[in-house]
Amino acid sequence: MPGADEPVAERLLFLQENMVNFVKQYSLPVVEVALVVSKYIRALKDSLEDAAEASGEVLPARLAEPWPVEIDGVAPAIDSFSLDRLLGSLDEDRMDIFDTIIRTIVNGSEIPLASALTLLRDWEMRLRVQMAEATSPGHLFSPMDIPENF
Repeated sequence: MPGADEPVAERLLFLQENMVNFVKQYSLPVVEVALVVSKYIRALKDSLEDAAEASGEVLPARLAEPWPVEIDGVAPAIDSFSLDRLLGSLDEDRMDIFDTIIRTIVNGSEIPLASALTLLRDWEMRLRVQMAEATSPGHLFSPMDIPENF
């Protein structure tokens, strides 16, 4: 794991590589990745907003809000899927491991919160596109699509 004295770009690359490797190795379903990523986005955003507010500043929209996505066609609203069924099908152990990977690297490498949040916003954008294209609850349990060189 890169130390806090390494360049931020190297620390972010290490985080990205570990996230991608875990998601690919375990064919992590898009819904599970989305839940873990959204947890960290919320936590990082809250910390940054508190720091900005204490300084009399405002968090830039690029960090505070989800990035826009372009989606072709009309997909069913995700709220039309049974939430109980979705939650009952989650692999919490696998999600905990993914959660631990992110937390350990962000904290251990002392990645700046804004940098970590930016990386996770990119993941969120890709997840939102894939989830919006889901036409059934089963599609949410398809492995996350990760492009080459992501």
